[in-house]
Amino acid sequence: MNDRSREVFRRVVEGYLETGAPVGSRTLTRHMSEKVSAATIRNTMQDLEHMGLLGSPHVSAGRIPTQSGLRMFVDGLLEVGDLDGEDRRRIDQSMAEADGDVATLLDRVGHALSGLTHGASLVLTPKHEAPIRHVEFVSLSPERALVVLVFADGHVENRIFTPPAGQTPSSMREAANFLNAIAGGHTLRELAGVISREIAARRQEIDRLAADLVESGLATWVDPGEQGERLIVRGRGNLLGGDAAEADLERIRSLFDDLERKRDIAQFLDLAEEGDGVRIFIGSENKLFSLSGSSLVVSPYMNADRKIIGAVGVIGPTRLNYGRIVPIVDYTAQLVGRLVSDRS
Repeated sequence: MNDRSREVFRRVVEGYLETGAPVGSRTLTRHMSEKVSAATIRNTMQDLEHMGLLGSPHVSAGRIPTQSGLRMFVDGLLEVGDLDGEDRRRIDQSMAEADGDVATLLDRVGHALSGLTHGASLVLTPKHEAPIRHVEFVSLSPERALVVLVFADGHVENRIFTPPAGQTPSSMREAANFLNAIAGGHTLRELAGVISREIAARRQEIDRLAADLVESGLATWVDPGEQGERLIVRGRGNLLGGDAAEADLERIRSLFDDLERKRDIAQFLDLAEEGDGVRIFIGSENKLFSLSGSSLVVSPYMNADRKIIGAVGVIGPTRLNYGRIVPIVDYTAQLVGRLVSDRS
């Protein structure tokens, strides 16, 4: 986009977010930084429509941003300022009144976010550290997955994460089966340590078996020590007469397969524990709220060890005032993290 089309696009989105109504060319002529005709603006809006950034509810109406347009605006043009002083005061006051346990505090957080933003609040309670009884992975789409964690004390948590590229429902089932086989008595973090030790053991076994093949010149390492390392076998015909060498090769191949599976499982666990800062999901980007055409602004909160233990957010229409709500959610998450850590 050139400067003019970028300004037209930005003003259409800002006008829509403010009023919820389509923005017409005549309205824009009164606000553009340069003097241009309504016809010129209509042509620019038409170009933006062809790009998939704007849409028109009616033939004669103005334009509104599409979901792709809102995503582009949020990622590249949204100006997020500091938290408004009045918003900060109301959040601080609400938290100060939350006497008692963590559950009472989080209940006050939900009320505060709903009252400030006139949207629905989302509050995820601190993550459990009890031993895991059962793990289940559910594929929601190629980019989204759900992990269901059942703890030994009966507590159940659902967490959304982005799975490693190329994963399938069957590979997720295999990962869950492996984790459930070793989960007894371990927390989620301890499970990651168990798998790391398994990976190290497989790595050592591969190295021992491959050493003789490499030394004899029948094989060589490519990218040793890297994620994409390979053992390239030379002269497979020379191995046909050596049963021991061929058996070693099959064993190495089996160990490589097992190593890759455990690396994938370790990555699943890491992703289930990780989280980002404030994230914005618009419309169908969020599988949980796509049917209602809603947006979700969410941020994790952390304990004193900088470990993510929960999340807070706001759910509302796609024309949320993102510039105001993002700092509200961000500040609330930071404050909740400190308060939860103090009370724990």
